[in-house]
Parts: sequence; structure tokens; C-alpha cells
Amino acid sequence: MVFTRLSFCAVVLALRLVPFSNAIPAAEPNLPNPLIRERADPWVLRHSDGYTYFTATVPEYDRIELRRAPSLAGLPAAEPKTVWRKHATGPMGAHIWAPELHHIDGKWYLYFAAGEAEKIWAIRIYVLENSAANPLEGEWIERGQLRTQWESFALDATTFAHRGTRYLIWAQHDPAEKNNTDLYLARMDSPTSITGPQVRLSRPELDWEKVRYAVNEGPAVLVRHGRVFVTYSAAGTGAEYCLGLLSADENADLLDPKSWAKSPSPVFASNEVNGIFGPGHNCFTTSKDGRTDLLVYHARNYRDIVGDPLRDPNRHTRVQPFVWRTDGTPDFGTPTPEPATAK
Repeated sequence: MVFTRLSFCAVVLALRLVPFSNAIPAAEPNLPNPLIRERADPWVLRHSDGYTYFTATVPEYDRIELRRAPSLAGLPAAEPKTVWRKHATGPMGAHIWAPELHHIDGKWYLYFAAGEAEKIWAIRIYVLENSAANPLEGEWIERGQLRTQWESFALDATTFAHRGTRYLIWAQHDPAEKNNTDLYLARMDSPTSITGPQVRLSRPELDWEKVRYAVNEGPAVLVRHGRVFVTYSAAGTGAEYCLGLLSADENADLLDPKSWAKSPSPVFASNEVNGIFGPGHNCFTTSKDGRTDLLVYHARNYRDIVGDPLRDPNRHTRVQPFVWRTDGTPDFGTPTPEPATAK
């Protein structure tokens, strides 16, 4: 894969090293396609307690749900539990988007985006905290807004630890720019705050990143084969939505934009033949035995949308295996077609 140099951002999920392979492995058995209907921006976490956790954006944009099951295959049948609802007024009162569940220093944290009830596009990043062993139990405490350099449109925060440092990576609008959102990276001094400078690692500058809207968002991180990889979603939320890829050497200064390289073309995009459109906002996990890498993402099974794509609920959560090229870069392939019975 050819990369061009560029400024960029990162988010990490550390997975164990596997041999290079060009063969598509079998995914976890009994996974339906789609996995869960009407759930966008999916987040899957395999925890040390033996459970797999799931959260995502609900089409009503009004609450945060959690599910857990002994396996990925058990998530569709798991009863979703609403752990938090939007406020009736003020901040955290609209557009509850892209929750992510993380376990840090013995506590659970939910990172999510929300607008104000009276100003629904005044979207910022917020954090909830829970000290219970099971995040579907206990009390979720509001830790408030996660402050960044500007008071501007911000969303899709994720956190990862690398070489003893915890980072936050997120999407935000630079008030001095005419585009929508760029990707930013900063160190964290606690699970609810950043410290030091925030660095822009990627901006929408390529044609495919600027269809409908000029967007870089939804970062997800994978550390493998001596590199830190960050996928991100680009463009509007219709069929143009797709994944880009950034890469840095694992020993590099991740806060130096020059450490990062960007793929000149999408690495995962709509596929007319397979009938899957607008794949994006992904995360990573593995099969239960840890031997197969899995890409978790949302997409629709039709191209044409009436009205605003954000009002269309049919972004379904999907899962498929991916492999590694001999040069150590991921090959996500194309979106897997749905079986005829799933249409």
C-alpha cells in the first residue's frame, strides 16, 4: 500500500500479534449479517471478565444502551439496557451519538457526543463513570464535558494507551477552517481530561473525504506489526461514507504530525455488487479464540436515501474478518453481502 505523508490523529485497541496472511479466515461462527439492526457507530469490547460488551448510536439519538454476552454471537439476543438518557434541557439534551465503553484503572467510562436541547448542533464530548464490576449495573455518574482547545463542534472521542501514555483522539471543527471536522490527538492526565497541546493529525483534503461534507471522524486504533494504525470515517453519512487509514511507527512520537502517513484512497468503501453502502465508523475486535481479526462497522443495504441520511435509521452493525498483507498493512477487503434472507 502506498502512503502519502500528512498530519493525522489516533485511537488504539491493542490486539495480539498474528502471522501475516493473505487468506480470509473464518469469522466467529453463527454471526448473522447484519449483526444488530438499526445500530450505528458500533463499539465492541471484549473484557477480562469473559464478557463481550456492545454499545452504539440508537436511531432516536436519545439514550445510551449497553449489552453484554459471553460471545460476539450472543450479542444480538442480549437484552439491551438503557444506562443513561438525554437531559430534557441544556447540555446533553440532543443528538446522543457514538458512545464508547472503556475500562480504565478499575472503572468503566462511557465517552459520547451530545448537543444541547435548545441548540442541537452545539455538539461536545461528554463522559460518564461507573465503578461497578458490571457496567450494566451500578450508578453512571456524569463527569461532564471533556474540554478541548476550542468550544466548537466535537465528537467521536476514543482513548488508548501506548508505551505508558494514555491518549485521546477525536473529531472537531477548527473555527478557523471552512471544513467540518479534523482529527486531533492529545495526551490525557485523567480519564476525563487532556493535558498539553492538541495536535491535528488529519484533515479532509482528498476528494473522497469531501463528498457532501468535508469530514474526518470516527477514529479507531489498531497496534500491530510495529505500527499504530488508525482508521477513520470520511465524507457525508450516505453511500459516500468510507474508511481511510493512517499509520505511524510504534516507536515514533505520536504527537508529531510528521510521524503519520495517510492512504491516498479509501481502504473500505461502498460496493455496488455486494449491495452494501456507506460502510464506516468502525471498531476492531477478534474472534473468541483470538486468532481472527474482525472489523465491526455500520452500513446500509441500499444506496438511495430520501432526505437527510442522518434521519435514516437503517445503518446496521456488521462484522467481518480481515487479513494482513505481506507488508504488514491491513486488508479489509469489501463489505460482505447480506444473505437473501436478511434483506
